[in-house]
Amino acid sequence: MSNIAEPKRTPDEVNFLNPLVWAYVGDSVYELFIRTNLVNNSNEKVHKLHVSAIKFVKAAGQAKILKAIEEELTEEEKNIVRRARNTQNHHIAKNATPAEYAYATAFEGLIGYLYLTKQDERLKYILNRALEEGNK
Repeated sequence: MSNIAEPKRTPDEVNFLNPLVWAYVGDSVYELFIRTNLVNNSNEKVHKLHVSAIKFVKAAGQAKILKAIEEELTEEEKNIVRRARNTQNHHIAKNATPAEYAYATAFEGLIGYLYLTKQDERLKYILNRALEEGNK
């Protein structure tokens, strides 16, 4: 992934960040990936692009994707997912159950963690798997 803003923290520093920080970054990385993919593969108008993106970025969609790829994750990644999923979040989910929201936060946490630790090849793999699962 081309880094518009280069992450500067060491992997140890990233590991000590609150998992909600990982999710905060992961949300943006994932949204940019989905939007770029849609623009690259479609000539639709903006409204149609937005509607197409929603199925990928809404909490229920992210929860479904994470559950589908969970067995492919490394032990380290499963630990990241667990930490992000179990982090106390005071945000009220819109249009999602608390469980879906927790899994979506975990998915975004994983994406953010991989981005911040510059694990670009693994990040690309997970993002492409998310795209495959979201298209099912």
